[in-house]
Amino acid sequence: MPNFTAPFAVQPGEGPVLETPTGDAITVKADTMSTNGSLTVLELLVAPGSGPAQHIHVREDEVWWVLEGKFRFKAGDTMLRASSGGMAFGPRGVPHNFQNIGDAAGRLLIITSPSGVERFFEQFAALPGPVDAEALAAVGHANWIEFIGPPLAISDPL
Repeated sequence: MPNFTAPFAVQPGEGPVLETPTGDAITVKADTMSTNGSLTVLELLVAPGSGPAQHIHVREDEVWWVLEGKFRFKAGDTMLRASSGGMAFGPRGVPHNFQNIGDAAGRLLIITSPSGVERFFEQFAALPGPVDAEALAAVGHANWIEFIGPPLAISDPL
């Protein structure tokens, strides 16, 4: 018998807010439990110039939908750009990162499939700070994320 998931809605401002390794804020809109493991939906508020270190998701595909701002995304050797209303896709297993290239805070809606990436942010937020690279790598590895390089601001400055 199939395992059915109940329909739900999440309003603006709802969902647990967690700090990211870059000091930005991520809001969990849909998690493993609420989607029966099918996907995770996150809203990320990104400061100007900010973005994560280069990393690989071993098990999740990732969609970045730009709600506000201007971003660049590097997936493999491909540099992509998207602004408000645009999106980019990063397949699992492909090294990637992104950067807010606007002058103001930007917002991304991030959808990963299958679900589970929210655990990385929950476990990171629970670490006593400051968090060093070794502890960050350990939390990433435990959640099928491998950090392999610096943020775009360092590897590919504008």
